Amino acid sequence: MVNGPNSPSARSRGMTGPTLAVLTTLAVIGLSSCAIKPIPLTTDEVQSRVQEDRAVLTKDQEPVSGPMDLYEAMARALKYNLDARVELMHKMLAQTQLDLSHYAMLPRLAANAGFDGRNNFSGGFARSLITGNQVLEPFTSSEKNVFSADLSLSWNVLDFGMSYIRAKQAADDVLIAEEERRRVANRVMQDVRAAYWRAVSAERILPSLKMVDEWVKSALEKAQAVQDEKLTTPLVPLQYKLDLLNTQRYIQQLFRELSTAKLQLAALINLPPGREHELVLMVPERESRTLNLPPDMTVLEDRALEARPELRMIDYRRRINARETKAAILEMLPSLNLQAGENYNSNSFLFNNNWAAYAARASWNLLNIFRYPARAKTIEAQEKVLYTQNLALTIAIMSQVHVSVAQVAQAKKETLTARLYHDTQSQITEQTRLAWRSARLSEQTVLRERVNQVAAQLRYDAVESELQTAWALLLAAVGQDVLPNDLTQEQSVSDLALELRTRWAKSKELLK
Repeated sequence: MVNGPNSPSARSRGMTGPTLAVLTTLAVIGLSSCAIKPIPLTTDEVQSRVQEDRAVLTKDQEPVSGPMDLYEAMARALKYNLDARVELMHKMLAQTQLDLSHYAMLPRLAANAGFDGRNNFSGGFARSLITGNQVLEPFTSSEKNVFSADLSLSWNVLDFGMSYIRAKQAADDVLIAEEERRRVANRVMQDVRAAYWRAVSAERILPSLKMVDEWVKSALEKAQAVQDEKLTTPLVPLQYKLDLLNTQRYIQQLFRELSTAKLQLAALINLPPGREHELVLMVPERESRTLNLPPDMTVLEDRALEARPELRMIDYRRRINARETKAAILEMLPSLNLQAGENYNSNSFLFNNNWAAYAARASWNLLNIFRYPARAKTIEAQEKVLYTQNLALTIAIMSQVHVSVAQVAQAKKETLTARLYHDTQSQITEQTRLAWRSARLSEQTVLRERVNQVAAQLRYDAVESELQTAWALLLAAVGQDVLPNDLTQEQSVSDLALELRTRWAKSKELLK
């Protein structure tokens, strides 16, 4: 037996006290540093965030320099609408994740360097297994301070296969993000088209509405004067006032509906809040006679089932799920790891301080074999879910096509009726005005017909807006993509508006 003050057990007992004290001190310091309390945001920090957000909301936007037509409004929505920009950022994020997944297929190249030191030599003893006696004096084969470094290249074949599959799935995620961007962009353009026509209607009607409102106020003052002077029986001016008040209430209702139209359009194109009064709109030509429906519904159904972004997204998800099956099979295989590297060690006791190392190791997690049936069932269940979703969406999309066609056809009929009604009411209003000038009709009758004319014009604009919205919904239902494929934030508003105008004109021809 090896005993005495130089034995390993004696020296280890002598080192226990100082080492324990140092470790205890370090533990106390570490625990005290982990005692972190929640610190709420200060008022200055919140105000700074608010100011920064307000400054960034409309930063780097092209200013509105003149009257805005429909396609410029749509172009501004595509470039500056925050919902559309979020989807563009999602696509960019998916692309960066795809780029990152490529690096996972590369071998691992690691460079390591380290320094190990101690206050004495790390000696050793040799003991006989037969007698238990010490057969050598204490010796060492290592210096007190040693510097080591190595550069190693390792490549795991199984990890490469898994990384390749994940990269292919990441590529499908990019395509899913692109389809989602198309879907959101089409929705934004539908909202802009509907809001633009409402805003045009407001800009066209509000001046006439204000004039009629002033006329009603003047007539109310006259009716009140007649009532105060008691020139007729009390019931006559009261009934006249009631008619005028009903007219004024209807005018106020129209004001409420139309006054927010520009606010909604300004929000969609991300115009700075409070500056919607600067928005001057160009009145577009009415397109009800140029929007024609195709005779064959089967063509529209086939086009919708081929081009709708929702169905394409499911197709990509099914492809991702199919690749998951390959990944589950790879997980059952043994893993082969190949290594090669160059090493250096400053220990002078070594015969070779520099050496090249190489190795090949295989490992196999046998439990993955038993886990595969459960993985396979999960993948199969996911495929059934996606397949059922595909069938449900197919039925829904075909129904949307038929509903959209019916809405367009009905909107065209209502637009024709509204146009005839507006023209007829305009003629009646003109004849009433001429009769009032020759003192054959009362001012109340003229006022009533003028309000009816404004209401007819508003209805005409409203059904025209509904027709445009129904047409946009039909294009979205068949998956007609009016979004430029090479859309970038660097593209100017005017160039994008011109491209949208061209694409919209082509879309009308494609549906004939």
